[in-house]
Amino acid sequence: MTDTMTKIAAGLERAFAERGFAEPSVEDLRDAAGVSLRTLYKYVPSRADMVLAALEHRHTRYLAHLFDGLPDAPAAALDVLLDRVGAWMATETAHGCLFHGAVAAEPGSVRLREVLGRHKAEVARRAAASTGLEGHEIELSVIMEGLTQAWSLHRDAAIASAKRLGHGLLSREAA
Repeated sequence: MTDTMTKIAAGLERAFAERGFAEPSVEDLRDAAGVSLRTLYKYVPSRADMVLAALEHRHTRYLAHLFDGLPDAPAAALDVLLDRVGAWMATETAHGCLFHGAVAAEPGSVRLREVLGRHKAEVARRAAASTGLEGHEIELSVIMEGLTQAWSLHRDAAIASAKRLGHGLLSREAA
């Protein structure tokens, strides 16, 4: 991604995260991206492309946040990973998962459903690889998605519960 495209995608991500997918006008999105309308349309020629660029940027940031520098030990990696999901929820997701929000805003979009599926699958695959739980991607996905849904109500208790579930999975694998 070029520097200009990264700047645009970051601005679009912020705008959609703060205001949803229906509210911001193209002028609002241009302002958030910090470029002229001509430059915005040069890099992302449609609103649908703007949403996809924002989601791609979010995906890259989320993966880096969760997985960069995890401990090697599976149990420690699991704890750090779930703590990072909680930290992301605290700082980045005032309105819930941006990927689910995009699909909810345009439920008929095959492209958005594919992006959502790829994002969630990659998170689950990398979580399984990082924690030694290959073959348990669905279970990890349920734990992590459950944490993101329960976090706004239960915060630290949701993280602690997700860790208990994850450690139960690790214990079953070790047996």
